Amino acid sequence: MADTVVNFLVENLLQLLSENVALIKGADDEFNNLLEEVQRLKAFLDDASKYHSDSKQWDQLVKDIQKTVHKAEDVIDKFLVQSKQHREKGKVGRFFDKVNHIGIVRDLATEIKGIHDKVKKLRENNQQAFQPRPVLELPKKGVQEQGPSLENDEVVGFDDEASKVIKRLVEGPAESLDIIPVVGMPGLGKTTLARKIYNDPKLSYEFFSIPWVYVGQEYKIKDIYLRILKCFKKSIEDHLNDDVDTLAKVISDFINKGGRCLIVLDDVWEPNVIDHVKKVFAENKKGHRIMMTTRDRYLATYANTEPHDLKFLNGKESFELLEKRVFGKGSCPDELVELGKKIAGNCGGVPLAVVVIAGALRGRPNTNDWIRVQKNVAEHFYKNTQAGCLKFVEMSYNRLPQEVQTCFLYCGVFPRGFDIPSWKLIRLWIAEGLIKPQQTYTPEEIAEFYLNDLVNRNLVILMRKKSDGQIKICRLHDMLHEFCRTEASNKWLFQQMHLTSDQAIPSIQDKDTCRRLCIQPSIMNQFLLDKPIAEHVRSFYCFSSEQKQIDLPPNDIKHIHKAFTLIRVLDVEPVKFLFSKDFNQLYHLRYVAISGEFKSLPPSFGKFWNLQTLVINTSTSESTLEVKADIWNLLQLRHFHTNIPAKLPAPATTTGKTSCLQTLSMVAPESCKKDVLAKACLLKKLSIRGQMASFLEPKGGISNLEELKCLEHLKLLNDVLDINKAIHLPPAFFRLVRTVKKLTLVNTRFSWSDANKLAQLEHLEVLKLKENAFIGDSWKPEIGGFSALQVLWIERSDLESWKASSLNFPILRHLVLISCDKLKAVPLGLADIHNFQEMRLDNSKEAVKSAKEIESKKPKFKLTIFPPEG
Repeated sequence: MADTVVNFLVENLLQLLSENVALIKGADDEFNNLLEEVQRLKAFLDDASKYHSDSKQWDQLVKDIQKTVHKAEDVIDKFLVQSKQHREKGKVGRFFDKVNHIGIVRDLATEIKGIHDKVKKLRENNQQAFQPRPVLELPKKGVQEQGPSLENDEVVGFDDEASKVIKRLVEGPAESLDIIPVVGMPGLGKTTLARKIYNDPKLSYEFFSIPWVYVGQEYKIKDIYLRILKCFKKSIEDHLNDDVDTLAKVISDFINKGGRCLIVLDDVWEPNVIDHVKKVFAENKKGHRIMMTTRDRYLATYANTEPHDLKFLNGKESFELLEKRVFGKGSCPDELVELGKKIAGNCGGVPLAVVVIAGALRGRPNTNDWIRVQKNVAEHFYKNTQAGCLKFVEMSYNRLPQEVQTCFLYCGVFPRGFDIPSWKLIRLWIAEGLIKPQQTYTPEEIAEFYLNDLVNRNLVILMRKKSDGQIKICRLHDMLHEFCRTEASNKWLFQQMHLTSDQAIPSIQDKDTCRRLCIQPSIMNQFLLDKPIAEHVRSFYCFSSEQKQIDLPPNDIKHIHKAFTLIRVLDVEPVKFLFSKDFNQLYHLRYVAISGEFKSLPPSFGKFWNLQTLVINTSTSESTLEVKADIWNLLQLRHFHTNIPAKLPAPATTTGKTSCLQTLSMVAPESCKKDVLAKACLLKKLSIRGQMASFLEPKGGISNLEELKCLEHLKLLNDVLDINKAIHLPPAFFRLVRTVKKLTLVNTRFSWSDANKLAQLEHLEVLKLKENAFIGDSWKPEIGGFSALQVLWIERSDLESWKASSLNFPILRHLVLISCDKLKAVPLGLADIHNFQEMRLDNSKEAVKSAKEIESKKPKFKLTIFPPEG
């Protein structure tokens, strides 16, 4: 809808004015007048947002509003920067261009009033052109939201397809390399089928290693090699400067030392990729395999004269998929079955079309809604073309509430095929102002609900769940990614930076279409060489699936600081970043994600009064990151992430406003002092890493955790110096962290008898015990504990004997045992737990027999064993 983006723009302008009107001196009357005009326009747009219109006049007015709002943003942001700079110099109230600002602000107020009058008149004269729009209702506070179902749980019609491909992979030529291409049109499910095969336990048993590589159109052979190498080595830092021939040789050496290897290449566009990947199998006498997906039949037959042609779904399968996606585990009501079969049949056997249409039908049991959709499907789906599928996406998109539409389009800022961490997407939505504040919900809660809604509507693919069932990793299907990019470009939401046909960098001088820039890592150097100046740019992104950093000359990095003086969002983790004097002037920063050889966080970060999320990844040899900035003065800061423990400064004073920090991940134990945690008393997530022995003593820092009354996630990672020194949980541990819902312990080496102290945590839902979190050969939990525990994860433990039943874990749902090779048996009493639904055993051979016995006692129980039995 045309007003989706503009409404959130006006909302952000209103918030910008409201929050800063008190800071603006010297032009108070003019800014207050502007604020009043924006409030009037916003009130009108809020009402108009309940309707949609295809009027061209309306579209033009929307563009006019956007231009005016952008102009107002620029004036206000520049005014605030000057205010900040003059205050630092002690020149409060004096502005060298005050008169100029007053005139501009006065003109803006008049311009906005004129637009408001035009919008109002258009609406009054064309009431019939405005139709009601859908509204998204948030669940009642306290109602637990179920996480969406994983895509692979609902694959329909692919069992036979998967069996055929697996048979070719396993039973093909015994010694020579064989390539199995999966070919089909966009939306037919090539990647879904490849994922299903990739995750099949049988392949894990047949093949020594199975790298998965997303290729795409904008690939580089070196990047493909590095992704394959990453499957054989934890760290590939030593090979980042190797040429492609050297990398091929290194990979080949690893393959020759192991067993059979299967490389999965997803979304291949050119034969060059196949030729280069074949080089890593130089000495092939083990029957290695390559499985690839492509939409190009010529390319598929180049790889193998007999590719696997992915079939279309038949009518029965299409309806089954539609039913599952609309009703979940329920069934389609009798009165909708025939309509449902017609809708599914009109999707032409294309799974993507079915799931997108299902998203439009979900939660709409009204027969008239289904009739309307059935008519639209028949109208839009023709000849199984990509354009037809895009029409399906548009239908589902048009049914989205306005506030969710912009969030969906924003997903297109990430590269095609990119696995999107949910936490990053949610924090970016908030920083960009896409999430409207509400009294009863935090912005994070609202954003998470929107993301779940997009997954449930099948517009975003769920790739991986967290242990609590919520979304951890998601991504966009290629076709939906193309839709988001096209729509976002039309609405001036963001601009993708890539080389033009003549290998040039596109212009970024348009102040309306270039507010947010997404740039490919491969052209970053060329882009910065032009020394761009674009103060209108508010967001600058550079994403990469690789761990390697782009090492640019220091002067080139400084161009980022100079080019975008009013920037709010800076996410350039692939770039090796440096600080500079100009960086210190970026006062409007709300979100920063950077990487580099940082030994400390400089004091200048204490000036970024709008900062909400700060992500610092350092490659320094230091064991900790010293925070010199006064982060307690950053009253908007909600999330602070570092990849090594941070040493936090003491608050200047314990009085004044409380920090709104929700996440500290991770910090050094010595930073967990009483005054620090008292200042950060709203923390929900805390990760502590370091030497835990002194921290866990009764009078150590552990006692200060009682200051955290909102703590939900706690992670303790112990860097052990003396493995013979015993560490114990303090007796009062459960009282100190009584609100915790998820607890992760790593290498803490507690005695199993200490585990009974955890059993008293009445809100604990997820418990992860990794890398000898507890030591000893037996565990017998006390009766009546772990009353809320749903997920138990034990990894790398010497545990041999474990006795437990429903009396110890009354509502346990999911058990994971990894590398517990001494454990003789899983307690058979767990079979009596009504909620117990799933168990995973990795490299825990002794416990397999008992696990299967539990499976035999529980219908619909899911047991996963790795490696699979022959």
